[in-house]
Amino acid sequence: MLASLERLLRWTTGLLAASALFAIMWLTVVDVTGRRFFSHSVPGGLELTEILMVVVIFGALPLVSWRSEHVVFDSLDAFLGERVKAVQARLVHLICAGTFALLGWLLHTRAQRFAEYGDTTVYLQWSIAPVAWLMAGLLLATALVHLLFVFVEAPAIERGGDAA
Repeated sequence: MLASLERLLRWTTGLLAASALFAIMWLTVVDVTGRRFFSHSVPGGLELTEILMVVVIFGALPLVSWRSEHVVFDSLDAFLGERVKAVQARLVHLICAGTFALLGWLLHTRAQRFAEYGDTTVYLQWSIAPVAWLMAGLLLATALVHLLFVFVEAPAIERGGDAA
């Protein structure tokens, strides 16, 4: 079951983040080429880059959580027993699930306000609400990943190329 969930995350949030990063790369190439050779940049290029960066960052969050690739302070782990570490890990996942769920809810309410007020980007005049709803949904997905790991032990992920 966990393998299926990981595959689902890779093909949804992972592909979303990767596609946005790929789009940023090509947008930058086109923008720089246009500035250099045609003296024109891509109209709204900065806004597009900002939106795509949001997609990269928030799209990667569920996978980062799934693979436990967060920044970790583990100086005391050498002094803790395995049972204490297991309880600590579940407690941390519970706190993270609550925090991400709260942030997702707050962002959802903000997106509602954006939609009600008709807030748009400055240059392209695109609605901001769908981007905020996407961010809220991805935060909720991240919260669900952490909530799952409160009840089920996180899968061991093989890491290649770690420097010692």
